[in-house]
Amino acid sequence: MEGKGDNPLKSFTSTMSLTKFGVSQVPRHYVLPPSQCPNPTLDLTTILPIADLSSLHDPSLRSITLNQMHSACKPTFFQVTNHGIPPSVMKDALVAATEFFNLPIEEKMLLLSDDVHDPERYGTSINHRNDKVHRWRDFIKHYSHPISNWIHLWASNPPSYKDKMGNYARAVQMLQKELMEAVLESLGLERGYLQEELEEGSQVMAINCYPACPEPDLVLGIPPHSDYDTLTILLQSCPALQIMVPNDNWLSVPAIDGALVVQLGNQVEVMSNGYYKSVVHQLTLSTENKQHSIASIHSLALNKKIGPAEELVDEQQPASYKEFSFGDFLDYMSSNNTADIKFIDSLKKTM
Repeated sequence: MEGKGDNPLKSFTSTMSLTKFGVSQVPRHYVLPPSQCPNPTLDLTTILPIADLSSLHDPSLRSITLNQMHSACKPTFFQVTNHGIPPSVMKDALVAATEFFNLPIEEKMLLLSDDVHDPERYGTSINHRNDKVHRWRDFIKHYSHPISNWIHLWASNPPSYKDKMGNYARAVQMLQKELMEAVLESLGLERGYLQEELEEGSQVMAINCYPACPEPDLVLGIPPHSDYDTLTILLQSCPALQIMVPNDNWLSVPAIDGALVVQLGNQVEVMSNGYYKSVVHQLTLSTENKQHSIASIHSLALNKKIGPAEELVDEQQPASYKEFSFGDFLDYMSSNNTADIKFIDSLKKTM
């Protein structure tokens, strides 16, 4: 079965299909090297910092929330509560995701693509051709901002998909603007810094399905990586996220009902000149539960370069990173095995 694009993936098999076939062993091209396999006996958890956004618009209390944000951003992974997105909108988005992945494979294959530049594509790994080990997941990704430019390209089935996922995409885009304004202020930058660039930026919705896996100690839904963007806002059906801490240990992140996970990406690490670090994370699997997540990925416009903010660079703290753009990241992903090197490492200047 072929998908769209000039180079259809004739050998493509979705992980949903594998589970329907009832495979009892993971195919070889999903199996990680032993040193990279998740450790099922290591069940350590961490409580992420929580930022309560209810006071963000109250001038008398805003400084308290900004202090919370400053503390939360130091590990660059945190959860937000009272974020303004109704629970019904989040629930509907997860329902839409579930309904899409339950479609017949022939329907989903119409959106299949291995071109990372496509504004909408269905697949499994980030780079199906170059990745040596594939991910145990199916995804659909689509550009979403401004939504009026892109929603006509989104999946037409299930019939309610555009409405339910569109409502969530609009709401999370508004939340992103509030969060980025607070993150930049927490760095001591002027209110409104990068406002125009952020408004003209990109939003990619990555909707993921992680089927139950017969051998979850051999594979990952998403391997270790840090995000290229300014920030990602993550909605999960159940907790499966792990973050890397010093000494290369992994900690599981428990879910808080109604909260959203926020992670700062490479663009913020570069812009802050390393003051905020993007954290390596991965997603583990279950033998019993199918999991869904929706990552709203926000960045500057495709070809907009970002480097360390001039206000955060001086003789004592020289610029530690090279400039890059979202387009540079896509080009990198097209030509590299994503497990070989973290993208952020390719941006660091040698002193």
